[in-house]
Amino acid sequence: MKDKVLILNGSHSELTLIDELKKLGKYVIATGNIPEAYGNQYVDEYVKADYSDMGKILDIAREKQITGVVSCANDFGIITASYIAEKMNLKGHDSYETTVLLHQKDLFKEFALNNKMQVPFSQKFDSVDEALQYSRELDYPIIVKPVDLTGGKGVSKVENSEQYESAIRLAFERSRKKVVVVEQYIEGTYHSFSTFLVDKKVIAWFSDNEYSNVYRFFVDTSAGPADYIDEVKDILIKQAEIAAEKLNLVNGVFHMQYVMDENHVPYVIDITRRCSGDIYPEPVEHSTGVPWSKWIVMSELGYDSLLFSERGAQKKICGRHCIMADSEGIVKDIVISERLKPYVYKSVQWWKPGFEIKNHLVDKAGIIFYEFPSREEMTNVVNNIKNYVRVNLR
Repeated sequence: MKDKVLILNGSHSELTLIDELKKLGKYVIATGNIPEAYGNQYVDEYVKADYSDMGKILDIAREKQITGVVSCANDFGIITASYIAEKMNLKGHDSYETTVLLHQKDLFKEFALNNKMQVPFSQKFDSVDEALQYSRELDYPIIVKPVDLTGGKGVSKVENSEQYESAIRLAFERSRKKVVVVEQYIEGTYHSFSTFLVDKKVIAWFSDNEYSNVYRFFVDTSAGPADYIDEVKDILIKQAEIAAEKLNLVNGVFHMQYVMDENHVPYVIDITRRCSGDIYPEPVEHSTGVPWSKWIVMSELGYDSLLFSERGAQKKICGRHCIMADSEGIVKDIVISERLKPYVYKSVQWWKPGFEIKNHLVDKAGIIFYEFPSREEMTNVVNNIKNYVRVNLR
C-alpha cells in the first residue's frame, strides 16, 4: 500500500508538487473547491472541500488515513496544513500558532518590528471607527491591507485623506477576520527572495524582479536575478535566519517579498512558508539547478535534514509570465510575438476553445517561461511584455 498524502489544492500552481509526490511513490489526494482545476487530472483522488475549512479538511485527513500533508500555493493552505499536522502529529510543519503568526500581516509585522527585522511600520485595526480616526496621524501615501489575504485582494494605495475611508472600508469588507493594517508606503521597486531553510540556516536562494501588468497589487510577471541583489542578499538572508531562530522554524521554504527604495534598502513586506503560485519552482530550478519542488514536498513530509545537501547559485537569467487578458470574455487564441519566442523555453497552457476569462484581474490561460542571454535583454523584453503576449477574445 502506498503512503497517502493530502495536497490541499490541485490547480496549475500545484502541478510540480503533485509530480514530485508521484515520483516519491505517494498516493496523492487533492482537495479544493474546483473539480476541473488543471492539476486534479494528475492526482489519484480528489475530494471537493474548501481547503480553508480546517475542520472539514481534518475530517478528510483522518478518514483517508493520510501519512503526510502538503500545502497548496495559498496562505490559507499552509495554515490548514499546519493545523492538520499538529492535530495528527505529522512531521514537516511549523506549529499552528507560528504558521498563523507568519501568514497574518498584523502578527508578522509585530513580530518583525519587535525583532528588528527590516519591515515598513504598520498599525493594525479591528474596528472601522478606530481605523478612520487614525487618519489624523498619517503622512501620505500609505498602504491599506486586509491581514489575511494574498494576491493584492482588498489592498489600496492611499494618496490623501479623501481616499482613506473607502480604502479602509474595502479592506474590512474583504478581510475574513475583519482586521486590517495601515502600513508605511515605501517608494521603490518590488522583488522576491525565495530561500530554503535547513536547520534554521539558508542553504539556497533565488531572487527576481516583480511586475504587475494587469492589477498593480497582483504580480503576473517575474524575471531574475533581482536588481542589486548582490547588495541586499546578505541582509535578506539575515532576516530569514532571524525568524528561523526566534520561531524555531522547521526545514522548508521561507519566501520573502520586498520593496527596495531608492537607496537600495530592502523592506520585507510579506513572507510565506509554502510553494509560491503560478509554477514558481520552474524558474527557480531552471536557474539554480536546485530541485525546489522536490525539496518543498520532502520538507513538508518531514524528511531528514541530511537529504537537503545540494547547493545551487542563481546562474541563468530567467522568469515567468502569466498569460492574462485585458477584459472578460471567451478566449479565441493566444499570440506570442516573434520578439519573445526565441527566449521561451517552456509553456504550460490550459485554455481550450471555449475557455472563459471570468475575472481578467486574476484568471490565467497559461504561463510561459523564458531565459535571456543578458540582463539588458531581460529588462528590455520584460518591461514591454504586454506587447509580446496577446490574448484575443471572441
